[in-house]
Amino acid sequence: MDVSFEEAVEAEKERLVSRPFTEIERETKAKRVAWLQRNGQSGDISPRRAFETLFFDCMRLDRRKLVVRDEGPDAISWESHDPCPTLAACESLGLDTRIVCSQVSDKPIQSFLSLLDPRLRFVRDYGHLRPHEPYCAEAIVRIDLEALMSVAIEEARRSLAEGNKGYGAVVVRGTTMLARAHDTAGTEGDPSLHAEVNAIREAVRVGGGSDLCGAVLLSTCEPCPMCSSLAVWANLTTVVYGASIATTARLGKRRITVDVAEIAAHSPTLLEIIPGVLEEQCLDLYR
Repeated sequence: MDVSFEEAVEAEKERLVSRPFTEIERETKAKRVAWLQRNGQSGDISPRRAFETLFFDCMRLDRRKLVVRDEGPDAISWESHDPCPTLAACESLGLDTRIVCSQVSDKPIQSFLSLLDPRLRFVRDYGHLRPHEPYCAEAIVRIDLEALMSVAIEEARRSLAEGNKGYGAVVVRGTTMLARAHDTAGTEGDPSLHAEVNAIREAVRVGGGSDLCGAVLLSTCEPCPMCSSLAVWANLTTVVYGASIATTARLGKRRITVDVAEIAAHSPTLLEIIPGVLEEQCLDLYR
């Protein structure tokens, strides 16, 4: 049965004050994933098709309230003016939408898109978010995971040339590369300076804040528990890697054999894992 907007706002207020954000986030993801499994999609999924499937078919938003600003084969961006129960609830409760959306809303949207095509990425402009601005600026873009991993491989080769261990990492948000880096633990004498640590630190500096919601970390090798935990604390949305901890350990690399999926399973927020991108090229670094 449909409920009024006012009833939806009251329900959202109750949910935000009575339940942990992580529980709300996971529940929202489960609902979106269940809808998609019931109403599956097939074929090439463009950003436009993903946009319409999520917001109009699944979430049943008013088409007139999502105003498309720009569109191409690999991206669609829009202004969101829809009556939003979460926005109204946050205003009533004195909560900051920049915090609530990054901890509750964005990753379930990404989970939905990743089932359609993991290259599709949801991007919300946190500098242009209601009620701080007249509308929310949002987009869906398609990124090239293989091309980005190739950049990480270039960084790993730089690492080897410098006398380090040969790991590379990249952080992107949408189509913007926030950071590219390699491990410098050997040359700088600091065991914490893994490629992922260096990349996340640079991304935080460039991005202007410690919350990297919406960003993707790509690494030539599966992040160790330290780096995986840092990805959680930085609120990264996705970790993509080439070679796994288990495989590189069999090749003789010293590894702590706790994989990123285990860290994600114990995370207070969702962390998507995409393994095996350019796996053989990455393994060539460690053979």
